[in-house]
Amino acid sequence: MRVPSNPLVLIGPAILLLFAATFLWLWAGDRRRRHLLFFAFAAVLFCLGSLSQMLAIPEVVGPNAIVSALLYTLSVLVLCDGLLRRSGKQLSWSEYAAGIFLIVGGIAYFFYVDRQLITRIYLLNFGFGLICLATSWRLRSLRLGRTAERILFWILLSFSLHFFPRTILTVGVAAPAANEFASSPFWLALQFSLAVLGAALALALLQVAASDTIEDLRRERSLDPLTGLLNRRGFDEIAGEHLHVSRTWPVSLIVIDIDHFKKVNDSFGHPAGDTVLTTFSRSLLTTARHVDVCGRLGGEEFLLLLPNCDAMGARTIAERLRTKVRLTSFKDLPRDWRVTVSIGIAEARRGEALSDLIARADEALYEAKRAGRDRVRLYREVVASV
Repeated sequence: MRVPSNPLVLIGPAILLLFAATFLWLWAGDRRRRHLLFFAFAAVLFCLGSLSQMLAIPEVVGPNAIVSALLYTLSVLVLCDGLLRRSGKQLSWSEYAAGIFLIVGGIAYFFYVDRQLITRIYLLNFGFGLICLATSWRLRSLRLGRTAERILFWILLSFSLHFFPRTILTVGVAAPAANEFASSPFWLALQFSLAVLGAALALALLQVAASDTIEDLRRERSLDPLTGLLNRRGFDEIAGEHLHVSRTWPVSLIVIDIDHFKKVNDSFGHPAGDTVLTTFSRSLLTTARHVDVCGRLGGEEFLLLLPNCDAMGARTIAERLRTKVRLTSFKDLPRDWRVTVSIGIAEARRGEALSDLIARADEALYEAKRAGRDRVRLYREVVASV
């Protein structure tokens, strides 16, 4: 083990452990948010990778390069997995295996078979950049989310992109010799950029965690107790925010009504009706995208706001929902009883109030019912037919 000549270099690992402890504390307060565990584990892994290099554990150069590369690679993969899990996605085991095999296997090859320090530097940094870029792409819907989510997305994208120019510029200027690596321009630029962007990313993650907690509290008072969807108050708040910021992209609203719902209650009782409402709500949630806003307007009428989606895109989603409901078997109902929905769609106009948007989508819904139910209608089609 090598004792660092400047103890200040241990500040970075200490800060990482502090972030890890903070994420663990947040997770302990709400254990449903398992992605916080991934953030904590990623910080610990990166800390161990840094200590492996700084303290020369193991002391032999080859094994040290492989161990530190493995710890860094796992840290990046676990971080990205945590980010994805927060949005209902995740990395597969095959993606973990591919990342470890290509990066760590490449490091081993370019040390023991064809010793190339520069190639190892490019492999490690470009590999991490590509993993983070792929994650940014899969989480691109965050740029349309809450303020904290938008900040997280752009910081994550900046963090992903910085691996490429920083490596090219600093390694290209002066390729470090193995015995001068720790004092090379590349290493100094690496430490500075990771300190700045890494801290920014960690703070953005903490900001999103705090925002999620506030959002959960707000949702608890804004949720419909039966379906778990937003009630009218909660829907109006969140949908109104989306309409307020939607200056450069389209926003569409879908209004859904369960056909002949009163007949279900009258024929099979209110428990059967409640089952229809809860089962339909699950279908609505699984059809909606992560950024969409789902709410129950009242009774058997539901709302779905679609940011960054024009009327034709909304129609595709609405038809998918209509078909899914038609093919669903509902508990407490006869097997031959088919539940259907009628759907109206309107695309928001610039500066339009939410109440006016709902009124136009309602007009399209009534037209779908007049046309025989189990149909989707756009507001512009209704206007054209008048």
